[in-house]
Amino acid sequence: MSSRGTKYWNSGAIPLIGPDVLGDIIANAADIAIVISDVGQILSVMVNPHHAGFGRLESWEGRDIRDFLTSESVPKLERRLAEILAGEGRGRPMELNHSDELAWEFPIRYTLHRIGPDGTLLMLGRDLRPIAEMQQQLVKAQMALERDYETQREYDTQFRVLMEATRDAVVFVSLGNGRIQEINSAAAALLGSAPDDLKGAVFAQEFEAKRRAEFISSLTASAIAETTSPVELQSRRTRRSLILTPSVFRAAGERMLFVRLESAEEIEQTSDELSENLAALYQGGVDAIVFTDREGVIRAANEAFLNLTDAAHVTVVKGKPLSDFLVRGVVDTKVLIDNAARTGHMRLYATKIESEFGSQVPVEVSATYLDDRAKPSIVFVIRDASRAETVRKSGATVTDEGVKSVMELVGSATLKDIVSETTDVVEKMCIETAVELTNNNRVAAAEMLGLSRQSLYVKLRKYGLLSRDPD
Repeated sequence: MSSRGTKYWNSGAIPLIGPDVLGDIIANAADIAIVISDVGQILSVMVNPHHAGFGRLESWEGRDIRDFLTSESVPKLERRLAEILAGEGRGRPMELNHSDELAWEFPIRYTLHRIGPDGTLLMLGRDLRPIAEMQQQLVKAQMALERDYETQREYDTQFRVLMEATRDAVVFVSLGNGRIQEINSAAAALLGSAPDDLKGAVFAQEFEAKRRAEFISSLTASAIAETTSPVELQSRRTRRSLILTPSVFRAAGERMLFVRLESAEEIEQTSDELSENLAALYQGGVDAIVFTDREGVIRAANEAFLNLTDAAHVTVVKGKPLSDFLVRGVVDTKVLIDNAARTGHMRLYATKIESEFGSQVPVEVSATYLDDRAKPSIVFVIRDASRAETVRKSGATVTDEGVKSVMELVGSATLKDIVSETTDVVEKMCIETAVELTNNNRVAAAEMLGLSRQSLYVKLRKYGLLSRDPD
């Protein structure tokens, strides 16, 4: 390009630029530009108009630039000024940290250029805050990664220790490819190999005549069924019959199978031993044990119950309602069954058993509701409480503390008032207990306490229990 016949722009040369636009060019070319004298006095400050992070710095003009530098930046500037005045170090960048009266800092990378014979210098700077912020973010991310790595190592160590310390034989299998992801030593022993050799192996190949797809599908179906049903298979290596109990979970977006392995022989042996012990306890135990249906009809009873009821044979009591052998009949049965069905069990319910010949024996009854089957049943454990009843009647249960608390009333009230007050307390406690046991059934509570319904309502009103919420 030429103007008036002369070349305007030569390669490697800078055209003449008017003073009126030079300041704008410098301001836009750098984030901040400062003109200083050879002794460091600020002559001019230009800030990029598109960079609002510095604010207004006109107040710097006429002051020493050292006043706006941090203590560690002042020696760096002085060394560079000495080098430039000596004709060395031109164009080499330098990082300085600025600070003003508001105590906030910002780092700038400067290049220094001599622009006049009197030693005047032009400092062209680039703001390093974005880079510093990015570096801080990288450092924080690195520290977070290190913390996550340490946490992962801790969890991994705990997992390894747990896998090897547990007595259960467990295997983690990927549903995607059917391969073993993790296996402990107990499971590897059942499969007849070492854990390291089994990791990554196809799980289906460890069992006789099992295809991968069908095998994984059967385990998955068993795991997601409403009632988990174990799968019995034979190990290919050890020829042992194993019981597999699977469960499905998802980890990091991948579906996994958690399979617990058990030896069928050991399960059968343990089950047989437990069954034998329970059967022996049922037949020879000192406490009466009775199994009934949901309505309280006796299905089975042990020898101790026959002794309590003076029944000659189990066929005499089987098929009869349990209420036929309780003094309060349907009231006791309803209280026991309702509470057991609502909470799962009821402990130490005091009542009396009536034998075939009319004799009565004080007993304590505990009931447990078994609902984990097609036909729920209730098991009653009945303990003879004759000795405890005798002790209570003899007054042996009256403690020194109880006597002292009553004796403390002597002198502060008449004997009639003392007896009346203690009687009211006991009476209220008994009524509250009966109402709670019968789930606020007033008729049943009255029968349990041996009161008429009208008398019970009078006492409920007396003690402020009439408005009691049934729930």
